Amino acid sequence: MSSPSPAEAFPAHTPAAAQIFTTVLSHGPLTRLEAARRAELSAAAVTKAVRPLLEAGYLVENADEETRRALGRPANLLRVDGGRALFVGVKVTGEEIIGVLTDLCCRIRVARRVPLDSRGPREVLAALAELVRELLVEADGFGVRVLGLGLAVSGDVDRAAGTVRYSPFLEWRDVPFADLAAVATGLPVTLDNDVRALTVAEQWFGAGAGLTDFALVTVGAGIGCGLVVHGRVVAGAQGVAGEIGHVTVDPAGPRCHCGNRGCVEAIAADSAIVARVREVTGVQVADTAEAVALAHAGDPGAREVYARAGEAIGRGIATVVNLLGPERVIISGEGLAAYDLFAGQIRDTFAAAAFGSAARCDVQTRPLPFEEWARGAAATAIQSFIGPDPRQERR
Repeated sequence: MSSPSPAEAFPAHTPAAAQIFTTVLSHGPLTRLEAARRAELSAAAVTKAVRPLLEAGYLVENADEETRRALGRPANLLRVDGGRALFVGVKVTGEEIIGVLTDLCCRIRVARRVPLDSRGPREVLAALAELVRELLVEADGFGVRVLGLGLAVSGDVDRAAGTVRYSPFLEWRDVPFADLAAVATGLPVTLDNDVRALTVAEQWFGAGAGLTDFALVTVGAGIGCGLVVHGRVVAGAQGVAGEIGHVTVDPAGPRCHCGNRGCVEAIAADSAIVARVREVTGVQVADTAEAVALAHAGDPGAREVYARAGEAIGRGIATVVNLLGPERVIISGEGLAAYDLFAGQIRDTFAAAAFGSAARCDVQTRPLPFEEWARGAAATAIQSFIGPDPRQERR
């Protein structure tokens, strides 16, 4: 098995080096001039930043044949050597653990899923350790070390402290999961909220690449929201930000697990929809799939439940857009399987509630399987590796 202990640190722990590296990672290959322009750094700063990265093999610089032919002269391009290191990303749900092995460019090389028989921290930790062990065995075939483990968990997660303060789906409170996982696996661990982790991946590689301000809204078991403002993923002073699921849209609405009434999540989360469909129709649907099937079959009560969910989501999105004015809102999550049942209500309610030109915000859908959420966890591990330790800073 590959040694779980990293043999090296990123060769240039400076803001400029991290900035150049992530710029090339997200937008490369790039010439030094283009990298400087995108990172808003001087040519001298770029030269200083890239030198140790080139020497250590994290960046490579060579002439691209197509560009050379197009320009009629050599064009040396900076790019990340994805094979230089490996990382593990893990998404923990209430039912299973999804793990991926990625390269330095966060490309998934191996993916695994392990069912959970119990949601207790001890049992989850044991399943996690076994999954990571399997991925480390897979890493042997690549000939490079695994340098970090990213963990993504739903709920109130304090990345700086490495603690799950509250996860409703796991029923955890104040679990020091990062430290426990580090002891169990021997790897440096970055723990973050699952939606924020997915937001990092979308910012670097997905529908948010190149945007300085966007929001990622996830629908499904919960209603989450990741925020990027002025190019930075926002966590908030207390490690909590973007909780669109707990925006009150109906003060007289159903009770939410957070203790308030009429939250978006209390109306539009999967469990809330299933419970409401049972109540309205009298049909004891077993799960989301049966609720969706009933609505697709034309049951008016079920369709009304989904319409109400769409209105709640649309109002929540409008609240985010009115407050922050993002260029784009990306809607994702497992709840997109029912998107046709509430897409119109999301669109119409958003348009009605958005203030003025905020309604021009580009709202788009992007289905992402849980392997992509695990990839987001790996992205946070890469982020921790190449930049200042987030335990030492507040965003």
